[in-house]
Amino acid sequence: MTSFALEQQEIVYAVYVGIALGAFLLITGLAQLLSRSETGIEARNRRMRMIRKGATTEEVLALLKPSNEASLINRLPFLGHLSKDMRRAGMTMEPGRLLLLSLMSGALVGVFALGVLPPLQAGLLALGLGYLLPVVIVRVKRQKRMDALVAQLPDALELMARGLKVGHPLNTSISHVAHEMPDPIGSEFGIIFDQVAYGDDLVTAVQDFAERVDVEDVHYLAASIAIQHGTGGDLARIVDTLARVIRGRIVMRRKIKAISSEGRLSAWFLSAIPFLIYGMTSITNPSYYGEVADDPVFLPMMITIGVLVAANALILRKLVNFRV
Repeated sequence: MTSFALEQQEIVYAVYVGIALGAFLLITGLAQLLSRSETGIEARNRRMRMIRKGATTEEVLALLKPSNEASLINRLPFLGHLSKDMRRAGMTMEPGRLLLLSLMSGALVGVFALGVLPPLQAGLLALGLGYLLPVVIVRVKRQKRMDALVAQLPDALELMARGLKVGHPLNTSISHVAHEMPDPIGSEFGIIFDQVAYGDDLVTAVQDFAERVDVEDVHYLAASIAIQHGTGGDLARIVDTLARVIRGRIVMRRKIKAISSEGRLSAWFLSAIPFLIYGMTSITNPSYYGEVADDPVFLPMMITIGVLVAANALILRKLVNFRV
């Protein structure tokens, strides 16, 4: 009897090790997929590294400015904007490949989890790791890159304004930004320069940039250049003024973020508590929910709790997020 109990305990330990190994492989695999491996000291941004390695302008544009063709992934729930999010995150991997690798890793974790969790909970765990976690990681990476782009935008505009004030053409000023600024702003301005060099109108190229990153401050830049292109005027002064306005908006956002940090932390904590309690209870005592799972009231109650938790998270997010 004691030998049988030890064998069961060893099986449980092996299952836990398998779950930990699967989760580790999933996280490290996603980290490798989402990170870029290019290195180069001489070149400041990704576009310049590609050019230094011998890539042509067509290859640079094809990789850094992919087409917006619709695909099957865009029709899946919660994945409709995955392609755009990956582009804004600076990722060149195909969305289908990322999703396939994530689902395979999640399925591996779910198979191991069947040894200690009921099938429903193991399936939810596999779905969360394989379907939802990559999307969350991509969106976090996208937000980080867009924040970096907005932080660099005033410096890029001031560099453009200085070039315009000394008499350089606008296209040459954009080229200076593409060569001197690091990613992400350097590569984005380099795409604008390449588009213009290949015959696109400057207004169209800047508008494509605004639609590609979908940042409010960049839309202001596109509108300013479009107005100046149509009516004329001192573009250097306009760009310099826009740089000061954007810098002031960044300072204001940081002040508001600092003031509301306690509220945002409380919102995250309160939103995560139900999931932490459910997960820890399911792991430490699987029969706690398993014994009542067949009750007809169980499913409606779980759905109600899920709706209330989601509503609580949305309301708290609305209360602590401010648009400047």
